[in-house]
Amino acid sequence: MIELIVLDVDGCLTDGKIVYTAQGDEIKAFNVKDGLAIVSWMKLGHDVAIITGRNSDIVARRAKELGITHLFQGVKDKQSVLETLRLRLHLKWENIAAIGDDLNDYKMLQRVGLSFTPKDGSIYIQESARYTLNRSGGEGAVREMIECIVKENGEEGAFVALWQ
Repeated sequence: MIELIVLDVDGCLTDGKIVYTAQGDEIKAFNVKDGLAIVSWMKLGHDVAIITGRNSDIVARRAKELGITHLFQGVKDKQSVLETLRLRLHLKWENIAAIGDDLNDYKMLQRVGLSFTPKDGSIYIQESARYTLNRSGGEGAVREMIECIVKENGEEGAFVALWQ
């Protein structure tokens, strides 16, 4: 059973675009459908972690809005950070699922129990991930991932019942 999902940001939670204003502010767009699925996943008693290679106040804000406490930014070796978190949470690799879209996610995706990539993920990641999703990053890919895991976990009824 999957107990922890690990999310990459750029290209998974977002479409991968980074927009800068003339004042130097960074803009990212998040999909509200992903957010609802993440909150629902946590209401089922499971954990969520964000592990991203970049540092962004916007990502910290989104994690706080959603109640995600495991936030790791500026990470060069995602598998190493995940190994530390896995040990702290007393999980086996088979109880972890992750989504990533590019080469810096490769090692982490190879290690987890279930690996996912958005449909616009790198071809190298698509060839190695267990699931290539039907949705692109920022377009509900994380939502699709969570719904797939909920079905595999046998929690579909409880997931839907959260909002009935």
